[in-house]
Amino acid sequence: MILALAVFESMPLWAWGAFFAFITAMLALDLGVLQRDSHAVTMKEAIGWCVVWFALALGFNALLLHWRGPEQAQQFLAAYLVELCLSVDNVFIFILIFSYFKVEERYQHRVLFWGIIGAVVMRAVFILVGVGVIHRFHWVLYLFGAFLVYTGIKMALPKKTEEIHPDQNVAVRLYRRFFPVAPHNEHGHFFARHEGRRMATPLFIVLLVIETTDLVFALDSLPAVLAITKDGFVALTSNIFAILGLRSLYFALHGVMQLFRYLKVGLAIILVFIGVKMLIEPWVDISTATSLGVIGGVLAMSVLLSVLIKEPGAETVQ
Repeated sequence: MILALAVFESMPLWAWGAFFAFITAMLALDLGVLQRDSHAVTMKEAIGWCVVWFALALGFNALLLHWRGPEQAQQFLAAYLVELCLSVDNVFIFILIFSYFKVEERYQHRVLFWGIIGAVVMRAVFILVGVGVIHRFHWVLYLFGAFLVYTGIKMALPKKTEEIHPDQNVAVRLYRRFFPVAPHNEHGHFFARHEGRRMATPLFIVLLVIETTDLVFALDSLPAVLAITKDGFVALTSNIFAILGLRSLYFALHGVMQLFRYLKVGLAIILVFIGVKMLIEPWVDISTATSLGVIGGVLAMSVLLSVLIKEPGAETVQ
């Protein structure tokens, strides 16, 4: 706890307060005003919010550039891009989860909203504690570097189609064991009265699966962001901006995920690069600008190849 609190000393409290006040206001606007009535999010609406969150992230990046200089701004942008690409994996998993539970499209936004609120809290705790630990125990960086190299290699290797088995989820099994679950959803609510008892709805079970799945992704993304920056403010703000755009990213990419089939390979290369950068840091200094160039170049190339190279057999489909 002391290590985590020490991170706040790197920035004045008013800066932390202003950032979280702004994020809270945007979330309240999103759910309380624009999404008051449950409805299926259209592609146009999703893309619009993607543009909004991306513009806000770039605006914040410009503010950092003016306030704290190019080094901090480059670290923010690099960490933001890596976390945004890691979020694409979350999108694929969300598609599988919603398909498995047959969640209606008009309720998916509500589940993702509260799921991402939980994700923001988890990322904040992990990053603040992680930064504090690194400041005190520098050798932890080498463990993170080795983990990133392993994760990148594992991600690049071909594997079977991913499946979701909610019945094997520990959190879901524990909840079902001790608390009753209603047989059906009640107008998008997470809890409802059934047979005179207050029960969780199946939609709440979906939320549990979303949260526990994101816990795994949070553990993966922590070393990646801390490999780019050890500044708690930069690490946390870049991570939160990327996560908050995840809902819109899901609705924008749903149905066209096959167009980004080489993005995972590109992300694997980036993770290996960042991991190696951490491991050789005592002997070779790779600047943030160079890292940002590598990250941007690999991402651009992986998206370009995804568009230009069709999936085998796709051209034969009429």
